[in-house]
Amino acid sequence: MIKTVYFDNNAVVILDQSQLPEKVVYERCETPEKVADAIRLLKVRGAPLIGVTAAFGLAMAVNTYQGAANQLERYFKDTSKLLASTRPTAVNLFWALERMERVFNQFFKINPDNIGVLLVQEAEKMYQEDNKINEAIGEQGQKLIKSGSQIMTICNAGALATCGYGTALGVIRSAAKKNYVHRVWACETRPVLQGARLTVWELMQDKIPVTLITDNMAGYVMGMGKINAVIAGADRIAANGDTANKIGTYSLAVLARYHNIPFYIAAPLSTIDRSLALGEEIPIEERDQDEVRQFRGNYLTVADADVFNPAFDVTPNELISGIITEKGVIEKPFAEGIKLIFTERNRQDEISS
Repeated sequence: MIKTVYFDNNAVVILDQSQLPEKVVYERCETPEKVADAIRLLKVRGAPLIGVTAAFGLAMAVNTYQGAANQLERYFKDTSKLLASTRPTAVNLFWALERMERVFNQFFKINPDNIGVLLVQEAEKMYQEDNKINEAIGEQGQKLIKSGSQIMTICNAGALATCGYGTALGVIRSAAKKNYVHRVWACETRPVLQGARLTVWELMQDKIPVTLITDNMAGYVMGMGKINAVIAGADRIAANGDTANKIGTYSLAVLARYHNIPFYIAAPLSTIDRSLALGEEIPIEERDQDEVRQFRGNYLTVADADVFNPAFDVTPNELISGIITEKGVIEKPFAEGIKLIFTERNRQDEISS
């Protein structure tokens, strides 16, 4: 299993995904500022992984704090704000930081000397939970895949985007274990090429057959009758099922609808933001124009060309066939299905506690 992040001797160690597939390099981040930079610069990416990495960064900051005791609470809030500023669309980031804040508020006044250790333990717990959740997503999703299927995906929603198993690729992994997957068609995912650099590399590590295509080949491949399902991840899902994911996902959903191909979203329940009613309320991150103008320092166009570079788009719920979560597949109407699955989860949590 690919290890994407871990805590080691008061440092957050991350797999630098910006160097894949040429090099497998781990980087030690010994300050929260370095963790924030790693997230902002896409050394760490993927909504679930961003959340857990930020949690480790916040825990490290408190555990290594050397300032005045009466300023620790302010330092915690400032560090959390720094980490929250890195990626505005991925809701798992805010979910993770809010979870850490609840632990801090619960234990800081009664056990201030041990609060850093408690936060590290909470981040470790989140790491372990993410693996179990993604394996459960894979188990739920593989039930939708028929033997001999060819599946299209975009970006990287695999082990590299999580703490080890993946969401969209988790479904593919689980289906592949049952020999249901004939081939995966990976869209390259311009402009940063997460599909070409990461998804292809990851699937080849697992010996799952994969074919790389440019993003603008997707409709043609669907028209050839080669695709049985499209599965994508998510960075934020609104209460009605509208889904923000890597730019280009919306286009795939439109093409899938035209060709009568089921289009699925795979994501943990923590990616669902019930505070937002509609997808149009999801903040969409716009990134550096040079991500489009250049690739690894080489210009692909005129150096001062004007560029529009949204990192995500929003797929309307009517184009989505189902949302695969760790607790089951949410079906239409999504607003009712989302409400029901959270009600049931809360009921089960109350029974188990």
